[in-house]
Amino acid sequence: MANWNKNSWRNFPIKQQPSYKNPEEVEKITKELESFPPLIFAEEARSLQNKLAKAVKGDAFLLQGGDCAESFNAFNANTIKNLFKVMMQMAVIMTFSSGKPIVKVGRIAGQFAKPRSSDTEAKDGMELPSYRGDIVNDSDFDPNAREPKPEKLIKAYYQSAATLNLLRAFARGGMADLTKVHNWNLDFVKDKALGKRYEEIAQQIEQALKFISACGITPENTPQLRETVLYTSHEALLLNYEEALTRIDSLTGDWYDCSAHMLWIGDRTRDLDGAHIEFFRGIKNPVGVKVGPSMKPDELIVLIDKLNPENIPGRLTLIVRMGADKIADLFPPLLKKVTEEGRAVLWSIDPMHGNTFKTENGFKTREFNNILSEVKQFFQIHHAEGTTPGGIHLEMTGEDVTECTGSQSCNITIDALGNRYHTQCDPRLNANQALEMAFMVSEFFKEIKTN
Repeated sequence: MANWNKNSWRNFPIKQQPSYKNPEEVEKITKELESFPPLIFAEEARSLQNKLAKAVKGDAFLLQGGDCAESFNAFNANTIKNLFKVMMQMAVIMTFSSGKPIVKVGRIAGQFAKPRSSDTEAKDGMELPSYRGDIVNDSDFDPNAREPKPEKLIKAYYQSAATLNLLRAFARGGMADLTKVHNWNLDFVKDKALGKRYEEIAQQIEQALKFISACGITPENTPQLRETVLYTSHEALLLNYEEALTRIDSLTGDWYDCSAHMLWIGDRTRDLDGAHIEFFRGIKNPVGVKVGPSMKPDELIVLIDKLNPENIPGRLTLIVRMGADKIADLFPPLLKKVTEEGRAVLWSIDPMHGNTFKTENGFKTREFNNILSEVKQFFQIHHAEGTTPGGIHLEMTGEDVTECTGSQSCNITIDALGNRYHTQCDPRLNANQALEMAFMVSEFFKEIKTN
């Protein structure tokens, strides 16, 4: 691209960056990262874009989910495996009801940095830098922990590589085999009503597989029955890290950010003349942008044209995050404008970030009914406009946490939040709530088909 290279973002104003004491050390580590192998390959990113292009047409659906912010301390195989299992369960549930392939993209293997509403945090008369994710500093409230440390960029790379290695093993090594669909049910979910409902679907899939096996189609001769792909994604907040992992593809000569298959820009960093838009316009990965309450229709068109000037389906995902009480008023004008202008984008709903509140006892949380309401309104608005709801974007985990209130599956109260509140930053749906969301999305698919 004319006037673009992987470091041209440095000539533009940038937000949400840590203030390192030693910038020279940051540059030294960035140079070291440039010599490391890529975490993903360009052809994988192109494969994801082709699948997202089908979702733009309504022939597939995007399921994007995972941690609000990955943790160095909580990094272990079981956590990764449980997220993989619940993503597979959700995909099966939605495929079963919609008849569409589900494009699975994790917020994983790189989701370490978090934007913050303030650069500092005050407690007990002390003011310190805000916690910006484990790639930057530590969450403990003391001066040393909150000091940004450049060497954390290296640790984030190695944890991402290990996570990707395990995800690929799960996806290709037998865990995704549809004949083992019962095994995806997590132990603490099995005895719940949703676990039993999932088992009913699993039994129907098992019967269907027995039939096609009798016809000669088996996991042994049909890889699609035993393998899957879980792509990775994260918010590309720290551009020095992203720059270091951006490489020229030897097949096409194009630049790809090889830190993840898909990257997105947050609602706080999507300034049209800002560094993040400048960086994103040059990489060829499929990319996303969070679309919050302050977005205006004309501004959105300019943003789309900056990031996807050739109007390529699957290149750009718009991730709507308005809040249950605002989406009905704010989303339709954006949807109408983009439709009228003929822009080929994938519309996805993030029902988490617009529905966060803080309880009297100090916990950040989200009420499940509000999350569900925003998703339902997203589907209804698309149906009214004759357009396609293309995906859902969730902060979620495969663990049995108590971070979001409500839901029929576990009905967590405000008083119960402290039982297992383990998030690094923002509250996540637990496995039961994530499955319940998948079943409800399935119902929305059915409503669209019958209306």
